[in-house]
Order: sequence, then C-alpha cells, then structure tokens
Amino acid sequence: MSSSTLVARSSPANRLGRASIAASGSSAAASERLQIVRDPLRMLLFVLTIVTVSRVHQHYPQLAPLRPALLLVIAATGYAYLNPRYLTRANVLAIWPMRLVTFLAVLACCSAVFGISLGRTASFILDTYIKVIAYSFLLAVSIRHVRDLFTFVWAYVASCGILAFFSLFVFGISKTSNSDFARLSNLYMYDANDIGVIMVIGFPLTLLLLVSQRGSRLGRWLLLLILLCISATIARSGSRGGFLGFIAIGASALILVNSVSMTRRATILVTAVLALVFGAAPGYWKQMSTVLDPTDDYNYQALYGRKALAQRGIGYMKRYPVFGVGMNNFSRAECSISPLLDSLNKSGPVRCRPPHNSYVEAGSELGVTGLLIWVSLVVGVIVSLLRLRRRLPRSWRRGTEAERFLYGATSFFPVAMIGFAVTAFFVSFAWLDPLYILAAFTTGLYIAVSDQLGQRASAATGTVPAFPRIERGSPGWRVARSAQRFVLSRTISRPRV
Repeated sequence: MSSSTLVARSSPANRLGRASIAASGSSAAASERLQIVRDPLRMLLFVLTIVTVSRVHQHYPQLAPLRPALLLVIAATGYAYLNPRYLTRANVLAIWPMRLVTFLAVLACCSAVFGISLGRTASFILDTYIKVIAYSFLLAVSIRHVRDLFTFVWAYVASCGILAFFSLFVFGISKTSNSDFARLSNLYMYDANDIGVIMVIGFPLTLLLLVSQRGSRLGRWLLLLILLCISATIARSGSRGGFLGFIAIGASALILVNSVSMTRRATILVTAVLALVFGAAPGYWKQMSTVLDPTDDYNYQALYGRKALAQRGIGYMKRYPVFGVGMNNFSRAECSISPLLDSLNKSGPVRCRPPHNSYVEAGSELGVTGLLIWVSLVVGVIVSLLRLRRRLPRSWRRGTEAERFLYGATSFFPVAMIGFAVTAFFVSFAWLDPLYILAAFTTGLYIAVSDQLGQRASAATGTVPAFPRIERGSPGWRVARSAQRFVLSRTISRPRV
C-alpha cells in the first residue's frame, strides 16, 4: 500500500494530509530523537496541563486568587492568535473526535434551555464546561507533528507523577466509618475515587513514553518511578473502580500492544502489580474482594446506592429523551422529580446525590442523544486507533523514535481509553477533562501520522512538499501565506538526510 493511499485512509478527510504536510516545516527529521518542544505556546499548554490534571495549585492557597488555569488559558489563546504559525494548518473539525466534542458542547447548550434548571446548567457550562472544551481545542490545534504530541503526553504523565507524590507523601490515609478499611483522606485535589480515573489513564501513557524512548537513562528511570508511584497510588486510593481499571489496562496492554515483546510487557506489569501490593493500605484486599459479590453491598441494596441511582437516572432519560434534564442537573432532579419524593417526604428530606456513574450522567443529563454521542467518543477512540495501526508501515515498530512513538500511541491511547471506560462506571466524569484530553490526543495523533507520512514521502522523492494555491482575499489568506513562507524557508535551510 502506498504512503499516499495510507494518508487518505487513515485521516478522516483527504485534505488533512495536504494541510498537515504544509504545516510541517518545524517538524523534526525522521532520524531525530524525540524532544519536548519548548516554544512559548507549547510551554504554556504544558503548564496548563499540569495545573488542570494534577491541580497542584490547590496545595498553595495563595495561588487561588490568581486563578492560574484561567490566566494560562488566556495567555495561550492570545499567543496562538498572535502567532498562528505555531498552530496546525489541519482543520480539526474535519477529524471526528473534535466533531463529537463540538456536538456535545452544542447539545449542552440546548439542554440548558430544555432541561429542568436553566440557571444551574448555564452556570456549570460557564464555570466549568466551557473551560474543558476550550482546553481540549487548544490542545488539538497546537499539535502539528509528533514532537508536539510527545510534549503533551509528557505533560499528562508529569501531572500524574505530581499527583502520585502528593498521594504518597502529603495526603494521609484513614479508616472509613464502621470499617477496618483504610484509604486516602483529607484530599483537596480530587476525591479518592477520582484519583483512580486520572491514574489509569496516566499508566498506559507512561508506558508509551517508557517503551518508545531511547533517550537519556535518567529520563527512563524517572518514567519507571512514575509508573510505580501510579500503581501505589491506585492502591492507596482504595477505589474499587480504580482497581478494576488497573486490571482492565493490564489485560488490554497484554493483548493489544504489539510494539513491545510479550516478555517485556509482562515484566513491566508484574513490577507494577508488586508496587500496587506494597502500596496497599490495611484492609485493601478485603475491600477489593467485595467486587466478587456485588449483591451484598450498600451500592446494590440502598436507596442511594449506585444501582438505585442508575435506575432513577434511566428514568430521567426516558422522561427527557432528547436533551435530558440538563447538564449538571442530576442532583437537582433527585430533589425535584425523583420518584422517591412521595415516599421520603414523610420520613425526612430527600438527599440530592450525583449519579456516581458517567454513563448515567451522560444519558440522564443530555438524553439518549447525548449518551450515544458520548459513548461513540469513548468507543470510537478505541476502535479507530486500532484500525489506524493496521494501516501504518510495519517498519515503524522498530523505526525511529518518532515512528515508534506514533505506532505505540495507536495501542496505548486505546488502552488508556479502556481504563477510562471502566473507571467511568464509578465516578461522575462525563463533563470533566480526562475524556476530552484523550479526544484531543487522538486528533493530534491523526495529524502527526499524516505529517510523518508526508515527511517520509518527501524524503523518498527528494522534493519539497507542495503547497495548496491560496487566493488573495480568501478567508485567512494572509495567515496561510505567512505560514507557507515560514515552512518553505525552514524546509530549504534544513539539510537533507
């Protein structure tokens, strides 16, 4: 199969390959080692990722009034606007993950109008969801080639390392009420269950960097240390969802990852399991054993357990099938339209609980339409990237660092999404950052693969990439022409290998 055919099939639109090739002037040569890109835009987004994922700024109360995340978003957006050459020329809306993200954003706005509380939904969108969407798009449009994607994956892994450090050495553990089971407590960054979601995504991304890099020995030891700390943190969280997610990513890594030998995969996972065993708090394994008998658990029997919440959530979805009860309105529905109202008003007030299940959250708050789009985003990343891997040159498995990273990403990104899909059953994370970060990474992977194939084709023919014709007066023609001049100057001045 030719490289041009591969670009056409692996990208959602044929023009993606041409646009990304035209923007590849700052790409590293195929033989270069992968390095973190240190231009101002990438550094701003690197720090923004750390702030968003690890929430380390919450450890320092004096930073709260400064609103560092908002300042970083404004700074990154402003710099990108003033320096468009640092952005991809590809139309990210032509790539399916960002289209689905856009559909969810539009549906969220509609749910505010047709839901049960306009003010509550609008407030959540303006305070939280719009930042999630803006951050996801900033990541997507800032990935021009493999080194940009590599930089942002490192940012997420570094965030997990910071969060793991706080979990192991700053946060304490204490026993839960009426139980001998101990877990992380006094958290101010995440709930103990929420940490499991972040870590099961970070685990395969750390593995991706570990197996694809051939750089400094110090960097590889650092990645191995982060991997072990992630495993120990999952144990200390005491989250059954995190434990099941750990099993899911371990099993899927053994089955789906084909760029690493089975012996090496098994060795790394056994080491991670040992770290989980040594990091486990008292009563951990007894608590984890309860997943084998779910019917004998509070969440199965109680009115406010996960099973009852899911059943009521399905009822809300049936009652509001198109737009749902409105984003962030599940707890409001529990206090206003819940079937428990008549039975509990006589004995006491109704408890306004969140859904504790991302699938229930998506379906009840955005209706059947929102649930289908949300699930399509989760499943689509897994299926589409595994299909993309089959179309890549087999030589990339043992090629340059860039080629190994891209080939490995088509396996490890799906593994990360599988981890999210499992742990999402136990937390309300439908509208928070992790899923949208993976959507942006998937979009960036499509762009980076097209760029890498364009470099490969140009190196084979010894030609400079062709530019599309730009008509004077067309929308954005000045930006496009300046980008072309920048690419041409960098391409001509770069010695050919």
